[in-house]
Amino acid sequence: MFFILSKVLFFLLSPVTWMEILFLLILFSKNPKYRRKLTLSIIVIGILFSNPFLYRTAIMQWQTSSVDLNTQKNYEAGILLGGFSNYDKYNRGYFNNSADRFIQATNLYHQGIIKKIIMTGGNGSISQEDPSETIFAADQLLKNGVPKADIILEPNSRNTYENAIFTKHIIDSLKLNGPFVLITSAEHMPRSEKTFQHAGIKIQPYPCNFIEFEERPNLENTIAPDFKILVNWKYFFKEIVGTFTYQLTGKA
Repeated sequence: MFFILSKVLFFLLSPVTWMEILFLLILFSKNPKYRRKLTLSIIVIGILFSNPFLYRTAIMQWQTSSVDLNTQKNYEAGILLGGFSNYDKYNRGYFNNSADRFIQATNLYHQGIIKKIIMTGGNGSISQEDPSETIFAADQLLKNGVPKADIILEPNSRNTYENAIFTKHIIDSLKLNGPFVLITSAEHMPRSEKTFQHAGIKIQPYPCNFIEFEERPNLENTIAPDFKILVNWKYFFKEIVGTFTYQLTGKA
């Protein structure tokens, strides 16, 4: 139930969804004054949540800062969180916009900083029709020079909480010693770090796939609207609400 509710909530967290709901209310409303207020609300939401300066400021305050790992120190394993790939309708896997998670994990392995890669991530969709993400990930790790003996797969988790709990079971069963390097997107790291620590896993955060960077102010990145950002806000709100919910329900 928690899993399904989280997916519904994710849909409702988008400013685009808010605008669509308000537009539907305009269509069904017969009160001119009420319609004007709804129209004004749509305009305000559009202007506010398409502002690049506001979005960048929020993300920069939230996402975890970059970390330089000591190349002289070795970690038993890196924990690679899924979410960096998808499957098409023919069940062929492909990398998505979070592929930097995979890239950084393989880099850390080939640099000798991590000895093994624990890939955690099954199928995060409601329908559960796609194959486990670990199938595609394992194949890609092998193609990128990571030996099968150094790949540990956790194929059943559907969300961050299950990532942590199921990974903890694997770590305990294999008697692996921490700390471990936790590899995920910088925007997702605050919630992931709290969840994995709460599960009893000693981790060294290694954020990647940064959404925003500090920029010199100019017209384009401060005032000019960027309507692509309207879609991006839901991922930011998902992390805020997700972290609060996990803490409230004892998951983080």
